[in-house]
Amino acid sequence: MFKGFSHSVRGASHDKTGKVCQDSSAYKVGNGFAIAVVADGHGSKKHFRSNIGSKAATEAAVETIERFYQDPEEFEKNFPNNYKSIITNIEKQVISAWNVKVRAHYNANPVTAEEKKPFKPEEFAEIPVESYYGTTLIAAVAGNGYIFGFQIGDGSLVAVFDDGETKMLMDYEESNPANITASMCNANAATMFDSFFVKDKRILALYVSTDGLYTSFGSEYDFLDYHTIITSQLGDFSVFENAVVKNMTKRTHYGTEDDISLSCVYDESLVPEKMQTIADKVAENKQRAKERKAKLLNK
Repeated sequence: MFKGFSHSVRGASHDKTGKVCQDSSAYKVGNGFAIAVVADGHGSKKHFRSNIGSKAATEAAVETIERFYQDPEEFEKNFPNNYKSIITNIEKQVISAWNVKVRAHYNANPVTAEEKKPFKPEEFAEIPVESYYGTTLIAAVAGNGYIFGFQIGDGSLVAVFDDGETKMLMDYEESNPANITASMCNANAATMFDSFFVKDKRILALYVSTDGLYTSFGSEYDFLDYHTIITSQLGDFSVFENAVVKNMTKRTHYGTEDDISLSCVYDESLVPEKMQTIADKVAENKQRAKERKAKLLNK
């Protein structure tokens, strides 16, 4: 029923400085559910292992959600009526799993002299180990007749429904300086999540992306239209995959020139019958974009 895609590209600004990609992305198709997840390592001075932290975050999210689905029938029975408490529980367990992973990495890989070089000894002593690995996280899950997701830090989550409606299901959170943004490394991280739950709407595709994608567009309209356009290519997955990877690389040269990660899951069985609906929506969006541009020119 479900199929997925994930990819991360290094931002143009990081190409110029030789900095590694701080993003990670993943997806997982399970028994009656599918998960899309991305994470954006902070990459600033005190978060010098955030590329490792972002990978640990995507792994922790997928593993935790899979564990909750060990008995799919039981989960499906309980989740719709208890989604708030269950999502909160998932978030807490993701944080716990992430902390275990980064601590294990730290214990196996002591901080090197090179990593300490940018800091004064007293400055370095003040940094909690978890901060070395600081990262955001966004996860989306498609289930049987419902979708849900959660987010800590910046980035975006977009749903494309079977009627062609394309919508951000959580408000875009503007990126803040890395020392104050909502982060997996914060001591109170489990209280900093946003989440959503939608039922009784057929989902065609769910997308999660790091903030480098959102900031590469001029407006939220353009950003949402982009998701409708790439959804129109799902009828031929090889075309979709090649086009998205190529476009992601191109988009790293716009906006903040940041790393970009995109992960999606979609209902493969629904795609053939909905391609015309999505094509019509793409045409409608193009016309609306022309009208918006005309209004701006006439002001």
